Amino acid sequence: MTDLNLMGAKFSQTDGGGEFSTLEGSCPVAKMRGYFREVTAYTHGAGTLGCVPYGYFPCCCEDEVIEKIGYNFESDVENSADSIFCSHGAGYLVKWNEVTEKMHIKVDNRDENRDAVTEAEINSFKQRAATDKELMEIFERTYGKINRSERVAMRRDKQTEKIPKLPAPKRGPEFLLVDGYNIIFSWEELAAVAKQDLDAARARLINILCNYQGFKQNNVILVFDAYKVKSDRETEKYGNLTVVYTKEAETADMFIEKAAHRLTAENRVRVASSDGTEQFIILGAGAVRVSARELKLEVDEVERSIREILENMH
Repeated sequence: MTDLNLMGAKFSQTDGGGEFSTLEGSCPVAKMRGYFREVTAYTHGAGTLGCVPYGYFPCCCEDEVIEKIGYNFESDVENSADSIFCSHGAGYLVKWNEVTEKMHIKVDNRDENRDAVTEAEINSFKQRAATDKELMEIFERTYGKINRSERVAMRRDKQTEKIPKLPAPKRGPEFLLVDGYNIIFSWEELAAVAKQDLDAARARLINILCNYQGFKQNNVILVFDAYKVKSDRETEKYGNLTVVYTKEAETADMFIEKAAHRLTAENRVRVASSDGTEQFIILGAGAVRVSARELKLEVDEVERSIREILENMH
């Protein structure tokens, strides 16, 4: 119990009714690593320690952990501290220390009083449910009971009336816009390479998409974030693959959004990214969203087809 207190744990004791008892609670992982060996040693194997994930909480020793791992959030491309805000249909970058000042949505501090908020929400839901039930009873007393099949038929009729006429599909060439770093860190194979060498992971993705583009005969534009580097936008060609490195203060999201708006006027455009916000924005531009997983399935199918063609040629 003394050890746990020193670790900053929160726990309670349960009387086992004999010479053994149980302690249950939560403790920061950073403080508890390897502690099961000490428990086993000083109890001579009679004591056991079992742990399961409990959740995420504020770090108990933030400065110590950050100093130990040498973390620099300014250079963390995978988990950027900055945010993308949307204004008039376009996204723009907001630095981490300016978010609170520029945000227009009230911060929800429910974690500070989680139990009270949850109970209030439950009570509110119960009140709404009771009101809905009373209204339905009044309606049925006045107009008669409506069975489920009638309600479904009414809903279908209403939906049929509101079905809009779909526009004709665009006949121009197909463009595929790919958020490079998002795909790298979403694909396990590339993420593992990126942990050792980000340049190698980037080169690997470029080679993969070169083959993909050559087989599919579409226009692939691969976009990499370079917004933290003081430079202008750079565009390079690898075969028929276009690789774009964004300019200073321009994220890949921003470039892809602008390109999607420009290209969808006359062309079929798809955007490959697992960024939920980015997917939502490009839908408004008329582009089709493709998740990182869906793109991986397409790439794998293309590679299988290429292997079959080569085998048949030999």
